[in-house]
Amino acid sequence: MNTSEFLMISTAIVPDRPVMYFDGEATTFAEFQEKVNKLANALSDQGVAAGDRVAMMQVNTPHCIELYFAAAQLDAIYVPINFRAKSEELKIMLDIAQPSMLFIGERYLPLISSHEGMPADRVVVLDGPATDGRISYDDLVAGAMADQLHFPESDDDDTTVIMFTAGTTGVPKGVMLSHESFSGLLLSTVNPADPDVEETNLVTVPLYHIAGLQASLAAIYGGRTMLIMRQFEAEEWMSLVQTYRADRAMLVPTMLKHVMEHPKFEEFDLSSLDVITYGAAPMPMEVIRDAINKFPGARFINAFGQTETASTITMLPPEDHVLEGTQEEIDKKLRRLTSIGKPLEDVEVQIVDEEGNTVASGEVGEIVARSSRMMRGYWQQEAATQEALRSGWIYTGDLGYQDEDDYIYLSGRAKDFIKRGGEMVSPEEVEQVLMSHPNVDDAAVIGIPDVEWGEEVRAVVVGREGGVDEDELIRYCNERLSSFKRPRSVVFIDELPRNVMGKVLKRDLREQYGLGLFSHRDTENTEN
Repeated sequence: MNTSEFLMISTAIVPDRPVMYFDGEATTFAEFQEKVNKLANALSDQGVAAGDRVAMMQVNTPHCIELYFAAAQLDAIYVPINFRAKSEELKIMLDIAQPSMLFIGERYLPLISSHEGMPADRVVVLDGPATDGRISYDDLVAGAMADQLHFPESDDDDTTVIMFTAGTTGVPKGVMLSHESFSGLLLSTVNPADPDVEETNLVTVPLYHIAGLQASLAAIYGGRTMLIMRQFEAEEWMSLVQTYRADRAMLVPTMLKHVMEHPKFEEFDLSSLDVITYGAAPMPMEVIRDAINKFPGARFINAFGQTETASTITMLPPEDHVLEGTQEEIDKKLRRLTSIGKPLEDVEVQIVDEEGNTVASGEVGEIVARSSRMMRGYWQQEAATQEALRSGWIYTGDLGYQDEDDYIYLSGRAKDFIKRGGEMVSPEEVEQVLMSHPNVDDAAVIGIPDVEWGEEVRAVVVGREGGVDEDELIRYCNERLSSFKRPRSVVFIDELPRNVMGKVLKRDLREQYGLGLFSHRDTENTEN
C-alpha cells in the first residue's frame, strides 16, 4: 500500500477531526490534506519529480510530516536529517543523498553556508525570511492550488524514505525504506480511522528517527490526534497529557525517568494515559517497575527495532508488565521485564553465531531478522549493504540470546562487546548489576586496552546522593558476576552522554575514558 493513501483515507473518514495540535493550534485532517496538496504542487512547480530526494532538517514541527506526504504524492523520496548533526556530518549526508531541495530551520542555516552542492535557490527556510537567494516556506506555497493534482504510482517495494543512521557515532548511512516498510507494520497492528473512536497520541521522539516517523504515520492512518512537541521537556509533556487527555505516548527510558523524577510529577493528572510504549535504549529494571506503580492505569509496551528493520521487530506486550500471580510467576515476569519480548508475527528473528548458524537456547549470538518490510539497503553504499543484508537477513549488530519461552534478551552491540583474555563480556550484563546498586543512578561499561588481558572492563558511573566509591562497586560486582566480568576500574561522572533517543554514546566514553587502566574518583575531567 502506498503510504500517501493513509492521509487520503483518514481525511475521507474523519475530515473535521484534529489531526494535530501544535503550539496550541489545531489542524483538522481536511486542512492538513490541503496543506500537503499545496506543498506537493509547489514542489512540482520547482521541478521535483519521481525519485528526487527532498531533505528536512528541523525539530519536530507539522512541516516534517507535511513534507513526507507531499513527497509521497510526487513519488519523491523524503530524507529527514538529524537536527543535531554537525556541519561535516551534514555535508556527508547531503553528498550521499544529493537532494533536489532542502527544507531547513533558520537556526541551522550556518551549517550549510559553505556547502557548494546545495544551491541557495534550492534551500527552503521553514521559519525565517528568504535571504541570500533562498526561498521562504511561506513564499513557496503562496498561490499553490489546494486540490490534489498529483497521484503517486509507486508500489510497495519503491523507496519512500532515506533515513540516516549512525550520524552521531560514525559515518552516516542512508537506510532505504519502502512503502511496505511502513504499511506492512501499520496495516497489521493499527485499526483504520473510525468516526466513533477518538485517540490522542503525544509525539515526543524526534521525527527524523524511525520511531517518530512510524508513530506519526500510525496516528495518521488510525485517525488519531497528535500532540507534537518540538523537543522533549518533562513538565511540558505532563502538561500536554493533562490538558488534552492524551491516551498514548512513546518515551525512551531517560524521558520516562525524567518525568517520574520531576518535582511536580504528583501535581499533574496523567490518568488518561492508556498505552505507554518505550524502547530505543535499554530500560533499567528499577525504572520500569517504578513506572508500573506510578501509572497504574496504563498498559506498557516495550518495542524493539532499528532503522534498518523499519522499527519494531520484537515486542514485550502489556500482559508481561502485570506483576501479579504466584511468587514464581512474578519472578518470571520480573525477569522478562529485562527482555525485548518476542518477534512480531510478520518477522522472523534468529540468534546466530559468526558463521551465520543458529545458536542454542540461552547462547549469545547476533540478532538477525527477515521480513518484507526490512530496509532495501543503504543508499549509494553497496559494501555496507552487503555487510548488513545477507541472504535476505538483516544483521542488526545487536547481540542477544533467546530463552526457553522464546523471549529475547539483549547482550549489547557486537562492536561494544569486551574481549578479556579470550572471554566475552557483555556490557549490558555488567551495567544491569551496577544499576541494581542503591547508590548508582546510571552506568555504562566500556573496554579499555590492557597489555596482559587484551581488554579490561571499566565502569562509567553516575552516583546518587549518599555516594559510592570505586572499591565498593567493584566488590559489589564481584559478588554477583564471574570474576572476569567485574570492572577493574570505575570512572565517576555527572551524566552519561546520550543521543536524543536515550542511547549512551559509548564512542564518546571510549574516547574520553578508554586510554588505559587508572582510577577516577569523584571527578568528570581527570586527565589521563
